Amino acid sequence: MLSHLTLQDNGVPIYVQLREQIAAALGRGVLAPGARLPTMRQVAVALRIDLNTVQRAYAELERDGLITLARGRGSFVAEAPPPRGRGDAARQTAERLAAQAAAQARAAGIALDELAAALSRLKAGP
Repeated sequence: MLSHLTLQDNGVPIYVQLREQIAAALGRGVLAPGARLPTMRQVAVALRIDLNTVQRAYAELERDGLITLARGRGSFVAEAPPPRGRGDAARQTAERLAAQAAAQARAAGIALDELAAALSRLKAGP
């Protein structure tokens, strides 16, 4: 996974770039639930960035429920929660996530139809 992480000088904070790249890899299924992530130190050394930057990215991924941090053991991809039903809470969560994805796509100059096509490819599987 380390070889897929890249940083750009585009004004986006480094921890955000790192967090988004790891979250995207998890969303694409590159890492299965329970898989071990590179250590924070490995990421910092590989990307030549401050360890605190990596810690912040990992902390946000943990807060979002995407990874779990086990002190002394490492960082792991979180187990997927059971699928939600089609109730109002699930629909509201889906709409919130869609709005976030749309905002990020617009900020990156990606048309919403391109984003929708990418989501459809994810649904179809690798």
